Parts: sequence; structure tokens; C-alpha cells
Amino acid sequence: MYTSKIIGLGKYVPENVVTNDDLAKLMDTNDAWIQERTGIQERRHIKKGDGNSTSIMGVKASTIALERANLKPDDIDMIVFATLSPDMYFPGGGVEVQHLMGMRTVPALDVRNQCSGFVYGLSVADQFIKTGMYKNILVIGAENHSGGLDFNTRSRGVSVIFGDGAGAAVLTRSDDKTGILSTHLHSEGAHKDQLALKGPSTSYWVPEIIADNPREDIPYYPVMNGQFVFKHAITRFAEVINEGLQANGLNVSEINMLIPHQANLRISQMIQRKFKLQDSQVYNNIQRYGNTTAASIPIALTEAWEEGRIKKGDLVVLAAFGSGFTWGSVIIRW
Repeated sequence: MYTSKIIGLGKYVPENVVTNDDLAKLMDTNDAWIQERTGIQERRHIKKGDGNSTSIMGVKASTIALERANLKPDDIDMIVFATLSPDMYFPGGGVEVQHLMGMRTVPALDVRNQCSGFVYGLSVADQFIKTGMYKNILVIGAENHSGGLDFNTRSRGVSVIFGDGAGAAVLTRSDDKTGILSTHLHSEGAHKDQLALKGPSTSYWVPEIIADNPREDIPYYPVMNGQFVFKHAITRFAEVINEGLQANGLNVSEINMLIPHQANLRISQMIQRKFKLQDSQVYNNIQRYGNTTAASIPIALTEAWEEGRIKKGDLVVLAAFGSGFTWGSVIIRW
């Protein structure tokens, strides 16, 4: 079998900065309340008329990643697109990226694993490359959360958390021992209602939603049991990081860079303390971008690499937990 390695990274976030003080004008909240609970200071939101969408942001991040990989769109053999907020209910964003980038008729696979989407996407790409079926695969995580949030006090526990953006990675076939060492994926559907957007769906479509409203628990906005999710996230993050290390005969002390999904700064800090990692071994940017779901890890990975905090030979660990519940980790020798 081959190994797969990341040879190009890119990110894009909208120019429109939304601070905690900006949100305080729309709902009963304040900067201190948000920072205490989440660590977030600001996030980016698509602004009407700025020409952005989930797929377009994915294209912008992918263009940078391809340039850094020294590849052209026609060199890509497959697209894996992770998002919970596609431009349309269907088809998914992968085919839109294929079209917008002028690619040949390569397969485009959409991954719907929310916060774990990019980790799942890397795992899928890794398997296709390992078997020799494809050589170069573009993996994207992109989200337009602001287009579907309820900016009212009733939803402040959710709406203050999320931001928009995209990140992308180009994976290619490698014959050496660097690259993705292993991936580890899990799910627990028993808790699917704890973090969800229940409608519109084929079981609760537009006429029913209109007939049922107005009501307090509006089903076309996301809902989250914050404390329940928080407790499960801490447990699953630790488990899946340990699983990846043990599978490769590695120790926590060998981690050069841990990039957790940017769900909540408090979760990341607790995981850092649990594993006794230094600040130099963990990368967080949720303070600037909020939770960008499938985009959070590729955005953070790109920034860490751009800042010179990831070097050749480093052990890089990616870990995510989110709606589903789903969670996973990726162990990389850079």
C-alpha cells in the first residue's frame, strides 16, 4: 500500500468581522458572557453581496492549497467536500467546486459529519490513495453558518458560537514513511438530538413548519444541549487521541502539534491539561473565528503551518467531536 501525505493547505474566511459587542446589539448577551463560556472574541460572517457561499469559499481555500501543492485543477482525481451547510439542499457542494474550478469529471463526494467532517474526509481520501485508486485528492471543509442562525436571545447559546469559513488540503500518494499514519472514526447516534437541526427535512417539511409556527422551539434553527455536548466532547476527544497514539506505538510526549476541532476554547484547554501539553503543542484560533464546524481543523492546520509551527518530521494530531455524535482523530508524520 501507498501512504498519503498533505502537500498543500489553504484557508479562506470572509472579511466581515462580527465581534461579541456586535452580537450584543441583536440579543441579550455581552462580551464577558461569551468569552467566559466559549473563549470566542469574534467570528467572520458572510455579508450579503460579498459574493461568498459555502462552495465559493471552498473554491477560494482550494485555489490556495493547489498553488502551494504546485498542482492544477486537472491534476485532482477526486474531491471530498465536508459541510453541514451546502449551498442547496441537494446536490452537494462537491459538484459545485468541480464546476467552479473547471475540473474534469472527477468524482465529488460530500461528507455530512458536521464538526467531524474534515477528519472523516481525510480518512476517506487516505483510503482511496492507499489502495492506489487515486493519486491526488482535494479535501475541503467549508461552512456558511450565519445564513441559518437565529440571532435572538432564545438561541444565544448557539448563535454566538458559530462562524463562516473554509479550509482545504491536497493529499497525494507518497512512497516514504511520512504522511497520514492512521485515522480513527466513531459515532454514537443515541445522542443525535442533543445537537441538531431537525427541519426542514423529509420528515418535517416546509408546510408543516409553517403550520406549526410561531412557536418557541423553531425547528429550522439548530439546537444544542451545551453542557451535555461539552461533557461528552471531553471524554471522546481524550479517547480518540489515545486510540490513535496507541495504534502507532506513540506517546503523548511525542506530539509536536495537536489541532483540536475549534468547538469551544474551554474544551481545548481541558484536553491540553489532561494530556499535560504545553501551549506550543496545541493550536487554537477559535478566539478569532468561532466554531466553523467542518472548516475549523483545516483553517487551524493551515494557520499553524503558515506560522511555522509545523515542520517536517513533526507528529501532528487532529481530533474532532460533534453532532451525531461523531468523533475521530488523524495521526500524521509531517
